[in-house]
Amino acid sequence: MKPRENELAPRLVVGISGASGAIYGVRLLQHLRALGVQSHVVMSRGAQLTLLHESSLKVADVQQLAHTWYRADDLAAAIASGSFRTLGMVVAPCSMRSLAEIAQGMSSNLLTRAADVTLKERRRLVLLARETPLTATHLRNMLGVTEMGGIVAPPVPAFYARPRDLDAMIDHTLGRVLDLFDLPTDLAFRWGEVAGIRCAKCNAATAQPGGENP
Repeated sequence: MKPRENELAPRLVVGISGASGAIYGVRLLQHLRALGVQSHVVMSRGAQLTLLHESSLKVADVQQLAHTWYRADDLAAAIASGSFRTLGMVVAPCSMRSLAEIAQGMSSNLLTRAADVTLKERRRLVLLARETPLTATHLRNMLGVTEMGGIVAPPVPAFYARPRDLDAMIDHTLGRVLDLFDLPTDLAFRWGEVAGIRCAKCNAATAQPGGENP
């Protein structure tokens, strides 16, 4: 049987946990839709509460952005099985509780089960860990995930990109995340490609009297 067109699209699992920064997950879904990538989304109960506190969006708004939506308690969902092929998974944002479960191989919900599946199938797992300051336990869990092949990518703003607003800062982070899956975007500032222009502006701004730069 010939597959339908939408079945040929690449799939990416997206987990949205209860850490602050639900907008990272929401905007990631928007970008995946624009790229024609299927988003298979699971959102924890904590994430649903965070969304209401941090934005004017409703859970139904996020559901509409997803290609396929799963309940966090649906451990029989497709993304709970390694036989369901995907590019990998992004958890955006990733709470310290979710990080701990992933690091220890404990799956109390579909989000952490899907992450465990991603690791065991040797697919790319990217965690936008969101917490500060970090305890020794947090750091150990990050090391554990990294040793298993996962990537811990805290959403750290890149000021060298001179972001014009919060949206630009968010998009730059997500552009770097999508780069990890070889998905083409123009969201991230690429230093080597435009460094000459940026440096010329910096030099002009910092030039000292007499034409000498510091």
